[in-house]
Amino acid sequence: MKALLTLGLLLLSVTVQAKVYERCELARTLQTLGMDGYSGVSLADWVCLAQWESSYNTQATNYNPGDSSTDYGIFQINSHYWCDDGKTPGAVNACGIPCDALLQDDITQAITCAKRVVGDPQGISAWVAWRNHCQNQDLTQYTQGCGV
Repeated sequence: MKALLTLGLLLLSVTVQAKVYERCELARTLQTLGMDGYSGVSLADWVCLAQWESSYNTQATNYNPGDSSTDYGIFQINSHYWCDDGKTPGAVNACGIPCDALLQDDITQAITCAKRVVGDPQGISAWVAWRNHCQNQDLTQYTQGCGV
């Protein structure tokens, strides 16, 4: 019985763990999924953005008390504008997805939504972390040695 309980707890812990990308793994994944140069944004910009927004963590969330919204996933996409979490007042859901879709290990839906965000008039500057840490910086370190 004790072994079954231990096994059950082990399986439970496996299902709730996030995928945290390594820098080069993320760079290669983003390149494969068409992010390099998308809407004029370099691969290094995307990797820098993900580093500062989520530390490459697919399960990252951040609550924003000012407007009661939450940022979700590896790109920290906001529930007020881009996804529906069922609790953000006046949510727009411009990506047409539940916010939980942005927390998956498979970042395909997060990338699709990020492409929509960057296609908005603000572009990549919609992300505060990009403006504060990546804009007008030498970003070669984010893709260096990754073979991309």
